[in-house]
Amino acid sequence: MTSRRRAATAPAALTCGAALLVGIACTGGAAAAGDSDGGEGDLAHKSAQQISDDALHQLVAAQSLRLRTRTSTDPTTLDLTLDRAGNCTGAVAKGSLGRVELVKRGNEVWMKPDAAFWKSQLPGDKGDRAAAKYKDTYLHGTTRNAFLRGLSAACDLRAFQKSAAGPDKGQQPPSGAPSPSVTPTLTKGQPTTQDGTRVLPVTKKVDGAVQTLYVAIDGKHYPRKLTAEADHQSATILLSNYGTPVSDRTPPPSRTADISALDDLMRGSQGQQDTQTA
Repeated sequence: MTSRRRAATAPAALTCGAALLVGIACTGGAAAAGDSDGGEGDLAHKSAQQISDDALHQLVAAQSLRLRTRTSTDPTTLDLTLDRAGNCTGAVAKGSLGRVELVKRGNEVWMKPDAAFWKSQLPGDKGDRAAAKYKDTYLHGTTRNAFLRGLSAACDLRAFQKSAAGPDKGQQPPSGAPSPSVTPTLTKGQPTTQDGTRVLPVTKKVDGAVQTLYVAIDGKHYPRKLTAEADHQSATILLSNYGTPVSDRTPPPSRTADISALDDLMRGSQGQQDTQTA
């Protein structure tokens, strides 16, 4: 069904983000570190490659974080706080096709679609009726449900960290990573701020593409932002709230409906479409 195909965009966005991090971490050379602090703190005497490696190490070791993504090539955006136990809260949005709020605890999943989601999924006035009936209502089920399993796949922090750490030996490098024959050099930029945090940009340029990793200067050197630009297209990943526990609050029963309601609506919509085209 159409809805199940759209559900797959969330984990795809997460995988794309991990691939960007791999791309900037797997390089051959590194620019020399400067002699003065220049506002870089203890990063001043580290090479750009060392800074990138340290940031990746901190990311892979994180127990929880907030992840936000956007790209110019796809309206899908993620805003999720997730942990290594597979819990998360946040939202997955796909532009005019709607937005879904998401809560996951263990194998239980709650999703709250907005009106635009219902209207994009159901033809005619069915979408309007569903949007009115389930306004402010979470649909609840478990990951045994295919739709919820696909939608909540983006909550897998362990999978994101594994992808960000790089491909296993013998696997092909991720899309966007430099070829083995190319050894781009990482360069350090000037300190700046990102969401109120002092960061140091580390940039890689290869084959017309530019990737910039912004690493926290103070405290643990977490990656805070990654941007990528190529062929007039761009992508941005924002990472924050490292170590902050995912909220354990779940929607009350008074605001939930069983996920079977969505399945019934989708089956009814598909049956109506098959009758009309018969």
